[in-house]
Amino acid sequence: MNPSKIVVIPTYNEKENISRIINAIFDLKQNFHILIVDDGSPDGTASIVKEMLKIHPDSLFLKERSGKLGLGTAYMTGFRWALEHGYDYIFEMDADFSHDPMDLPLLFNECEKGADLTIGSRYCDGISVINWPIGRVIMSYSASVYVRKVLGMNIFDTTSGFKCYRRKVLETIDLSKIKMKGYGFQIEMKYTTFRLGFRISEIPIIFRDRKEGTSKMSSGIFGEAFWGVLKMRFRKFRPAVSTSAK
Repeated sequence: MNPSKIVVIPTYNEKENISRIINAIFDLKQNFHILIVDDGSPDGTASIVKEMLKIHPDSLFLKERSGKLGLGTAYMTGFRWALEHGYDYIFEMDADFSHDPMDLPLLFNECEKGADLTIGSRYCDGISVINWPIGRVIMSYSASVYVRKVLGMNIFDTTSGFKCYRRKVLETIDLSKIKMKGYGFQIEMKYTTFRLGFRISEIPIIFRDRKEGTSKMSSGIFGEAFWGVLKMRFRKFRPAVSTSAK
């Protein structure tokens, strides 16, 4: 029997993409389950998912929240749900096809080989980004260099949101201590994983900017990450539970 795998996808106004991304993951036929965490999308994203639940009642799930509460809290809602329901491998990815569903098995295979966290990386093999303005590429790449230097962890894509966690990582991290809500959340989770001594691996992916829907990126998100990284540098990290089972 294969270890259980679930892909957590946070959504806000993703009606153009949501049914396509769900079908693309199920088309892999590798027993991936999907949890959509929707932040009260006014465009009806959750209604589309509810219709698809009738077709996939045992492998598609929906958590609805009352409003736009932040990317980080959406993922933590999804992580807690996945742990409560016994999943062994918990993935995170975007709904907009910037992350290719075909790469999900590659992330899984790397964790099966022994990684505790596998990152789909835009920068571990050069720069693999398509359809981004050059200014945004420079900003994103520079942010990862900054984080790597300040925090001292050898990860090339520190802001990547395409990942696979082994269950024991999310059980060990005290999720109540994760404070950043935007893309800084991605950095904070990686650094916490690193500081707790887990094995982190990166595999190269090609990142494509969304074709449908609207980007959620803002200058405030980068500001939170910039100052949050400096604070993280001096924080003490303690596991939520004993890590002796690692």
